[in-house]
Amino acid sequence: MLFGQEHVKRYQETDGAEGHDWQGTTTLLLTTTGRRSGKRRTTPLIYQEHGGENLVVASNGGSDRPPAWYLNLQDDPEVEVQVKGDKYKAHARTATPEEKPEMWRTMTATWPEYDNYQKKTKREIPVIVLERD
Repeated sequence: MLFGQEHVKRYQETDGAEGHDWQGTTTLLLTTTGRRSGKRRTTPLIYQEHGGENLVVASNGGSDRPPAWYLNLQDDPEVEVQVKGDKYKAHARTATPEEKPEMWRTMTATWPEYDNYQKKTKREIPVIVLERD
């Protein structure tokens, strides 16, 4: 997670005026449903627009374990997204092997650390496409 729940709250309250721009890149809020708890969980993630959709990366800092939000959306791909003041429902899907190289370049252009994260793990780090409903 990029920052704590207090920051998520400020992002929500200010429509991203606080939190959207972060360390030279941009963040959105992704809300998934917990696969075990059923509770709604909101996670701030680096994103980029690509082909009219937003992309995020399930890097978990290069851990061998995927992030919990990614496991949640595998069970329930219907998510909520907030980009600044734009809040919408979306269907989350993993980029196909054919799509991923171009999308990965888009994401590493905004956050070069993703390449280092991939080197740290044997797990193939997925790019997630958030398709607006």
